[in-house]
Amino acid sequence: MFTEADHQYMSQALQQAALGAWQTSPNPSVGCVLVKAGVVIGQGHTLAAGQDHAEIQALKDCHARGLSAQGATAYVTLEPCSHFGRTPPCADRLVEAGVVRVVAALGDPNPQVSGRGLARLRSAGVVTQVGLLADAARHHHRGFLSRMERGRPWLRVKLAASLDGKTALWNGASQWITGEAARQDVHRLRAGACAMLTGIGTVLADDPRLTARIDQVSRQPARVVVDSQLRTPPSAKLLDGGQAFIIHASTDVKRMADLQDAGASLQALPTSTGRVDLNALLTWMGQQGWNEVLVEAGPALSGALIQAGLVDELVLYLAPMLLGHQAHGLVDWPPLSSLTERVDLTWVDQRMIGADLRLIAQLRP
Repeated sequence: MFTEADHQYMSQALQQAALGAWQTSPNPSVGCVLVKAGVVIGQGHTLAAGQDHAEIQALKDCHARGLSAQGATAYVTLEPCSHFGRTPPCADRLVEAGVVRVVAALGDPNPQVSGRGLARLRSAGVVTQVGLLADAARHHHRGFLSRMERGRPWLRVKLAASLDGKTALWNGASQWITGEAARQDVHRLRAGACAMLTGIGTVLADDPRLTARIDQVSRQPARVVVDSQLRTPPSAKLLDGGQAFIIHASTDVKRMADLQDAGASLQALPTSTGRVDLNALLTWMGQQGWNEVLVEAGPALSGALIQAGLVDELVLYLAPMLLGHQAHGLVDWPPLSSLTERVDLTWVDQRMIGADLRLIAQLRP
């Protein structure tokens, strides 16, 4: 069905898609490559929301080279859109440009598209094919697909520990367990996230900013704190500029007013026990248009999210050191009485980041 050349061009489209990963939210970061007579005549990726989609960037690149897309094949990592949003339908633009074949890695599960883009192309006489490098495209678009298919973002938990699985000394000291290279790698994870999620314990202990400190970043992730009783200080650094949300279960009007005056947006998602409803939190995040959320929290929130079955992926940095059994562990939950209660993982990637070992694992359903 697909040739070796088709695979090559779709791989190039996925490389293009990766270039927009830090800027397109809530849109997916799509890549597009235009090919005619075995030559790439244009390529591009989705820009920030409200700006060009990948197909339009590829057509503009083609025109900038003084070439025509008449008779070309377009390789796209996701089905071209068919609706008017902030931009016109990309399917129509491809037809107008004279593209004769469109190869999409995936159909778009967005109810506003969901096959309509491909149908519009076919009705105009364009040959369409779907499924080339679909697994790689699902991995790249996992956040957007999660929000469209499950109504919630892809949730990634970042953890840093010693070789014996400890995240801090008995007195809470934890800076720094991992090295500079690992910390820079975490900033790249933050840059790719739509939002950062932490707990009140981390806010009180570390007062983090939760920003991505990388020169190429054009937007910062939103900051979200799980704080049932609104203990976040109005002076907390993460409230200083940008979007900051506090998810709570409190009825304390004075604390609400103080935090709102400090720039926080408040969202009550209480359970009957006076804690934050974590399932409702993930649904609320999806409603914000967030595709990927990165958790940097202590063992209580990290453990609660894992036990609730809400975590999709763990990113664990292991430092070459030992801290002893009295130091703080990775996750905090009640003792397991049977191995059948364990949480099983599937290894996805293992590599050295400076002197530290980075392990990526996905939680098995």
